[in-house]
Amino acid sequence: MCQVDEDYHDQFEHADPPSVSKKCVKCKEVTAAVVIRAKDVYCRCCFKEYFIHKFRAMLGKNRIVFPGEKVLLAVSGGPSSCSMLSQVQEGLSQNAHKKLRFLPGIVYIDEGGAVGQSVKDRQRTVAELQAVFKATGFPFHIVPLEQVLDLPSSVVMKAPSPSERPASAYKAAVDNFIQNDSSSCLTPQEQEETSLPDIQECHTQLLQQLIGSAKTLTAREDLLNTLRQHLLVHTARTEGYSKLMLGDNCTRVAVKLLTSISLGRGAQLAQDTGFSDFRYDDVILVRPMRDYSAKEIAYYNHMFKVPSVFIPNLDTKTTDKASIQHLTETFVTKLQTDFPSTVSTIYRTSEKLQTACKSSSTADHSDRCLLCMCALDTAVEDASAVKATLISEQLSGATTTEIPRQNLTPVNTESTAPTGQCCSSGTGEDCGSAASGEGSCSSAKAPETTDLKSLLCYSCQLTIKDMSSVDPLPQYILSEAQRRLRRSHMREVISEFLLDDGDEAD
Repeated sequence: MCQVDEDYHDQFEHADPPSVSKKCVKCKEVTAAVVIRAKDVYCRCCFKEYFIHKFRAMLGKNRIVFPGEKVLLAVSGGPSSCSMLSQVQEGLSQNAHKKLRFLPGIVYIDEGGAVGQSVKDRQRTVAELQAVFKATGFPFHIVPLEQVLDLPSSVVMKAPSPSERPASAYKAAVDNFIQNDSSSCLTPQEQEETSLPDIQECHTQLLQQLIGSAKTLTAREDLLNTLRQHLLVHTARTEGYSKLMLGDNCTRVAVKLLTSISLGRGAQLAQDTGFSDFRYDDVILVRPMRDYSAKEIAYYNHMFKVPSVFIPNLDTKTTDKASIQHLTETFVTKLQTDFPSTVSTIYRTSEKLQTACKSSSTADHSDRCLLCMCALDTAVEDASAVKATLISEQLSGATTTEIPRQNLTPVNTESTAPTGQCCSSGTGEDCGSAASGEGSCSSAKAPETTDLKSLLCYSCQLTIKDMSSVDPLPQYILSEAQRRLRRSHMREVISEFLLDDGDEAD
């Protein structure tokens, strides 16, 4: 039996920690300066070449960004997005070995109003980021999150998709770009001297009321992410950009994958974590940093003096269990400390996942979620997890069937149209050909209670369910919800007169 005073130190063998080579694994001459993994040690020069090559290889392998295209870089001020900005600046420099061939711009979404920052703190943050942006020479746009309250309904509507290009189109575009005077095509754009626009205090209060209407931090973060993405896409459209680059790194993608599964977004994993995201049709979201770990980015930024700005967010100074997103991030990072292959394993697994739902790029407008714009995953068979969850809620007494919406602001065409008159008769057009596309003859009979549940995917349903009221939602979301419900009601009324796809084939 073990005794307290017994000494076992001599009986155990002390294993030496695994040693790594002190020479760079690539050039095998210079002493290593950074250790990425146990067998991946690089000197300063080789590490920089490795980092730059990985970024350009990611863009070249996927062939999403065509030569001469305008690409908007979403920079949040964090290490990953600032490193992405540094890579684009490096790729467009005169001494670059293989120069990038697109026209970049920068956008920064100021979320200080949502997290309760003072105007003085927000202006100081913007001033720091302006200094970083001006050093690049790229045009930049600083947009406060309060502008999301005034977005048009077109943000959550299906935009006309550009014509699909064949596989050989990329090579033809590169050859045409090289044959022409590439220097004239990539002349630097005039840099816009922008500052934080004047923000009305009432708009900030409305934004805080909107974020605060969510009861849990999980729902607030999810809602903030949706609003941010809507504003980014709207900025890209209004400024003429066809691609939107995000700074999600490998660690962030791994955390997002597990978080999405926990929040019921399993059907949207391909769009949320993939290299390219086509849910918005005319604006393609691209994640060129998804092959970099947070450790690699931190080393690169430190060694080559890449500036970044710390900006507090909703989960700053909160406990690990404050939200599902924060808890998942803590779990992955702590596991990565003891098991260095954790993030890469999750990341590689995400590349193999595919959804059985209709893709967002081919789904009809009415079959997309009102908030995240992904294909709806609620139209499933009875023997499914979604149906089982709904049955469990009904048996437990949960009343989540409808979300009341009082005092909806009617569309102007409805309020002026008399009973029995076509809603668009004032313009001389019928409902089907009205340019605004806002309603139908039955729009004046729209119910006062808006059932948003039928317009949302399962995950967004949970977010809306967690809100105390949908009154604070931006008007562009509520007006689009009304329009979709009117269209759905009109389709039900005339359903017996419509031909099925099978009948059209006959």
